[in-house]
Amino acid sequence: MIFRITCAILAAALSLSAAAQTFPSRPIHIIVVYPPGGTSDAVTRLLADKISSALGQPVLVENRGGAGGALGMDAMAKSAPDGYTLAFSAISPLTLLPHVGKVPYDPIKDVAAVASVMYSPVYLLGTPAFTGKDFADVVSQAKAKPGALRVGTSGIATLGHLMVEQLRIAGLDLTHVPYRGGGQVITDAAGGQFELFTANPSPGVNAMLQQGKFRVLAVAAPRRLAALPSVPTMTELGYPDSNYTSHFGLFAPAKTPEAVLKRLHDEINAALAMAEVADRLVKLDNVVAASTAGQFAQVIRREYDANAKIVAKAGIRSE
Repeated sequence: MIFRITCAILAAALSLSAAAQTFPSRPIHIIVVYPPGGTSDAVTRLLADKISSALGQPVLVENRGGAGGALGMDAMAKSAPDGYTLAFSAISPLTLLPHVGKVPYDPIKDVAAVASVMYSPVYLLGTPAFTGKDFADVVSQAKAKPGALRVGTSGIATLGHLMVEQLRIAGLDLTHVPYRGGGQVITDAAGGQFELFTANPSPGVNAMLQQGKFRVLAVAAPRRLAALPSVPTMTELGYPDSNYTSHFGLFAPAKTPEAVLKRLHDEINAALAMAEVADRLVKLDNVVAASTAGQFAQVIRREYDANAKIVAKAGIRSE
């Protein structure tokens, strides 16, 4: 019996090794865990084109949005661990969503980090209803009239919500106004329904910025953005715990062969090193964040542990 089990394990290992050596032998499928038309979609399709050329196989992109990215992440996690189904996503479906509600996958055991791709900053913006000029005015107004400044976000347990909670913990009495998605919050922000709001860069937000309807008061990012060199980061302003960025990358099902993961990782990093790709990310107001797969996995684990404490302290639960 032991001999048969050992042989079966050896046969499975040899099969996976052979599959890794011939990878890829058919099209690769990338699930974008957000709806079409956004920055995630554009970046994934750009990367898909580059790695398709490098791997000699079509790379197909499918948008499967819903539940803050959990639906698409679950579909990927439950697919065969062979490298032919991947997901492009922010790390929040792994590091944040599991702490505020149930998700149908284990964020640690069911998912493998393939490659870090980019940081997408989170803006703190002033709307037409905000009478101040900069973040210093946010601080002064929040202290002069506690609770009077309202902050719109795209929803409960989003990174924008965590930014607000960390500012509240740091002593700024702000009133959170959660929405069910980013579209309506932008529309109401333009109408001055609240004084402040949080958002990632997007065509809609950037168009409003160009029209002068919004003002970026601070950015949550590793460093100042090339497109907004005069706008300080949350860390520079003295609120490092509010310096949340949306960290995006490629993921595969756990137990995908290491050789396959390495091949994918190397090709993605090679694409990120291309001037065309890097320039495109910068134009979309994102920051290239190439790293090793191990480093990316460590970032995910650190944020997972940190978010557990923040969510518990703030009492955040999904609706």
